[in-house]
Amino acid sequence: MRFPVICVPSLPAQGMALFPFILVKRPQLKTDQVIINHETIHLMQQAEMLVLPFYVFYLLNYLFNRMKGQKHFQAYRNIAFEKEAYAMDRQLNYLTRRKLWAWTSF
Repeated sequence: MRFPVICVPSLPAQGMALFPFILVKRPQLKTDQVIINHETIHLMQQAEMLVLPFYVFYLLNYLFNRMKGQKHFQAYRNIAFEKEAYAMDRQLNYLTRRKLWAWTSF
C-alpha cells in the first residue's frame, strides 16, 4: 500500500507517520526505502488501532519508559511500535507478510 509522502523541512526527525501521511525532513528521503518502509509500518500499526488509540498508547509507552528512568532516546527506542519498525524496516517485503497486531510481540 502506498501513502502520500510530504516533505516538511522543520520536522524534528528524519521521518514521521501521521495517518495517512508519511512526513520526511528532506526531499531526497522520499525515495529512501528503509525510512519509507519504517514509516509505513507505523501507518499499518495506526490503522489496526483505529489511529487515535495508537497515539495515546505510543505516548503512554514513552512516558512509562521515562518513569522507569530511561533517557529520551532509550525510552523512544523501547516503545513497542518502534521496536517492530526498527527490527523490520530493512525487510522491504515485511508488510506483505506482517500479521495483525505484530507489534505486540515486541
